[in-house]
Amino acid sequence: MSVTAGVADPEGARRHWHGHHHDRYDHDAVRDAVERGEIKPLAQLLELVKGRLPGEITGVEIERKQGVWLYEFRVIDKSGRLFDVYVDAQNGEIRRTKEK
Repeated sequence: MSVTAGVADPEGARRHWHGHHHDRYDHDAVRDAVERGEIKPLAQLLELVKGRLPGEITGVEIERKQGVWLYEFRVIDKSGRLFDVYVDAQNGEIRRTKEK
């Protein structure tokens, strides 16, 4: 699995993939949540989910829905299908996979 430069981009927390607003958080809010132990750092979380995602990561965002921090991975599988994979940022559990 390879990770694009956009994944490491701290501004990715503000990006919109779907053209509509979600409860997005900026880099400072995410860093504070990591420091408080509410969520795992992206690098650590990637180690947890490595091999369980359906393909190559092409982008990532973080959001908080109903009090739960979720990493949203945009993934392309070997046949070119596009997925959004929602991963609990605290424990690495894959919450939902949605084909685009």
